[in-house]
Amino acid sequence: MNNVTGADLLQLLVLALPTAAVSWTVTHEELFREFNDFCTERAQNGSRFAVRKFFFLFTCEYCFSHYVSAAALFFTRFTLLFDDWRGYVVSWLALVWVANHLMSIYGRLRLGIRSERLEIGLKEAVSERAGVKKMEERGPQKERKAG
Repeated sequence: MNNVTGADLLQLLVLALPTAAVSWTVTHEELFREFNDFCTERAQNGSRFAVRKFFFLFTCEYCFSHYVSAAALFFTRFTLLFDDWRGYVVSWLALVWVANHLMSIYGRLRLGIRSERLEIGLKEAVSERAGVKKMEERGPQKERKAG
């Protein structure tokens, strides 16, 4: 068993960033909307259990992150604690865990930003509406002639 160093944890965090980005983008962003809609429809209406579960993997960021993490570990050969297959299993599960926490943080951040935008829009609409009512209450104003 190897000791986990700060460099190992930094590598884990660095690997988790693209893993989370790819998982989130494929499952949530507009860029893959048609693909996501297709997979959602097949996951809900597939004729076989295996077909439904296969297509569901592309609609769930948690599920999809397992496969993205496995691909990242395949290409980087990153391991934790052990130098054999056990190190790959530990690093795979750790990478999934970190990537999903990053996606959770990103999701909460997006929700906060969206809520703030809605709140600002609502305030603007209310103040605009209040301004219109105020003008209606004053009635038509006579134009002042310069002179």
